[in-house]
Amino acid sequence: MWISKLKINNFRNYNNEEIQLDQNINIFYGENAQGKTNIIEAIFLSSMGKSFRAKKDNEMIKLNEQNALIEIEYNKKDRDGKIKIEIGNKKNIYLNGIKLKKLSELLGTINTVIFTPDDINILKGGPQNRRRFLDIMISQLRPNYMYNLNLYLKTLEQRNKYLRQIREEHKDENLLDIWDEKLVEYGINIFKYRKEFIEKIKNNIKKLHNEITENKEDIEINYITECTEKEKYLNLLKERRKLDIIKGYTTKGIHRDDFIIFINNKQLDVYGSQGQHRTAILSLKLSELNIIKEEIGENPILLLDDFMSELDEKRRKHLLEKINDTQVIITCTEKIELANKNILIYNVKDGKVYK
Repeated sequence: MWISKLKINNFRNYNNEEIQLDQNINIFYGENAQGKTNIIEAIFLSSMGKSFRAKKDNEMIKLNEQNALIEIEYNKKDRDGKIKIEIGNKKNIYLNGIKLKKLSELLGTINTVIFTPDDINILKGGPQNRRRFLDIMISQLRPNYMYNLNLYLKTLEQRNKYLRQIREEHKDENLLDIWDEKLVEYGINIFKYRKEFIEKIKNNIKKLHNEITENKEDIEINYITECTEKEKYLNLLKERRKLDIIKGYTTKGIHRDDFIIFINNKQLDVYGSQGQHRTAILSLKLSELNIIKEEIGENPILLLDDFMSELDEKRRKHLLEKINDTQVIITCTEKIELANKNILIYNVKDGKVYK
C-alpha cells in the first residue's frame, strides 16, 4: 500500500501543492514552522478522517480562506483509488468520487502508523494517551469499533449531563438505569475489541523488544479494566451512583481503561529511564506495524514526524531494518542520508515544496 500523489489546497500554510510520492522513502526537510508536519497531517487525515493535532476541523483551513481541500491517490495490492476531503462549514469525504455518509466508511481504506515526538507521552503521560493509541489502531482494522466508541462517548456525555441535573434540579435518579444499560452495551463491545488487540500486541512486542535490546530487557503489557462482564459493569455503575451525582460525571467505565508496560518486571512509567521509554515506544509502534500487516496482508504507510531525532543511531538503524517494502514519509529539520535505500527528498520552505 502506498500513496502516489498528494494534493493540498488552502490547507494550513499551503496555497496549492501537488506532491508526487515514491513507493519507498520520502523525506521532507526544512526549518521549523515551514509546513512539514502539515503534509503528515494531511495524509493522516485521509486515513482516519480526523487530525492527530487539530481539535476543530476549521483550524486546518488556511488563514483568511473559507475552505480547504485534500486529495490523495493511493495504490493497494488489489486496487487503486482516490480520497478527497473538503473542509469548510462542514467536512465532506469522498472515496472514488462517492460521498461517504459515515466516517467509518473511510476507515481501513488506507492504513497508517504515525510516530511523532509527542508519542513518548503515550507511555509517560496519562491513560488517555494509551487509550488514544489503541483507538487509532483498532479503528483502522475494525471500523465498527469507532462506531461503538462514538456511541459510548455520546451516551457518557448524556449520562454526565443528567447526573448534574439530578444534583442541581433533583431529577429522578432511577432514570439513570436507561443510560447505564446503554453504556454497558457499548462498553462491553469496546472491551472485547481492546482485549483482542492487547493480545495481538503481546504476541508481537516481546520478540521485537528482545531484538532491539539484544535480550537485555523483557517487556510485558497488562490491560487494566473493570468492565469485563455486563452484570459486573452494571453493578459498578450502581455502586458509584451516589458519588457520580456528587461529582457530576461518571467515575467508572471503559473510558477509564489503561494498559501498563513493565520492563524486567518494573513498571516503566515509574522506574523507566528516558532511553527505556524510547525503546518501549519503538517496540510498541513496530508491533502496531506488524499487527496491521498481519491483518490486511500488506504494509501500512509509516509517518515519521520529526521522530528520527528522538532515536539514537542504534534505534534508528533497528527501525529502518524493520520497514522494508513500506512507504515511509519522514519529516526532519536536516537533510538525512539513509544507506541502501531508495529515497525521494523534498525541501519545505514557507508552505512550498521543492524536489
